[in-house]
Amino acid sequence: MLLLAALVATTTWSYGFAQETPIQTPISITKSQGSTRLHCHFKDVSTNFDSIVIHWYQQKENKAPERMFYISTGTTAVDESFQGRTYTIERVSKQKICTLTIKNIAPDVAATYYCAYWDSHYRVFGTGTKLIVSDKGNSKPENSEILQTKHKDQLLYVCLIENFYPEVIRVQWVDEANKEVTKNVIKGDVWKSTNDKYSVSTWLTLPGNTTNKNYYCKYDHESQENFKLPIQDSSETPSQEEYCSTYSGNSTVFYKDYLMHKAAHLVYLVLLLKSSMYYVIVLFFIYRMRTPAKLPGKKT
Repeated sequence: MLLLAALVATTTWSYGFAQETPIQTPISITKSQGSTRLHCHFKDVSTNFDSIVIHWYQQKENKAPERMFYISTGTTAVDESFQGRTYTIERVSKQKICTLTIKNIAPDVAATYYCAYWDSHYRVFGTGTKLIVSDKGNSKPENSEILQTKHKDQLLYVCLIENFYPEVIRVQWVDEANKEVTKNVIKGDVWKSTNDKYSVSTWLTLPGNTTNKNYYCKYDHESQENFKLPIQDSSETPSQEEYCSTYSGNSTVFYKDYLMHKAAHLVYLVLLLKSSMYYVIVLFFIYRMRTPAKLPGKKT
């Protein structure tokens, strides 16, 4: 999804420890020619920026990340397979930014690019920028909104973002201090909707008495950065029966998409559980077959 499953595998190789992840902008770039610049921001990284050795990696689709070069104080080293290519790298200490410039865009440079650094004994990867070589151009979401319902003592908010291109998007729930909310959040996968465009949904569950704090659905897309959708006053939240009828037009269509998406997810979990049970049963029979039966002993 988006930056593919590889983003999860390569963003941090930290053996379970929380690391300070560099933020890369933009999240994606869609171009067919010319040059482009990719930025890696270290403003939230506590390590002394001037002492950090920064690496850049290229990851093509269905392939492992390949290091391009690294930059340290006054030194830039280019890996052999990238020598002679039209890449340049710049480090701006005042802004704590490292910028990768890709010149002469061609199909063979289409990939996801990651910056990375070492934190103690752990390598930490940035959030990634995907370069899409195409003359199609990007399209901002045609519709984005928050659907809501109340069930017993809980409030459920569904953030729906529809019909955008490319598929790369970063969606978060944030509070009024712009801090990411991760508790009771389910992030759905991007799905292809219509006309080679994509849609995504994410869910936030809150206690029914949540009234004194504001929450937002925030997304970053190539066409729109740092776009926020506010949650409406919970006192205006429709009942579960009114959920579809309150929101007409495209919203109802996307609520159906949400249900289909969630149903598919539940079916997947059931099948996974079923296969796990079969696996245990097979192991049990293999164990019984390999364990010799005890013959009754003869009495003397």
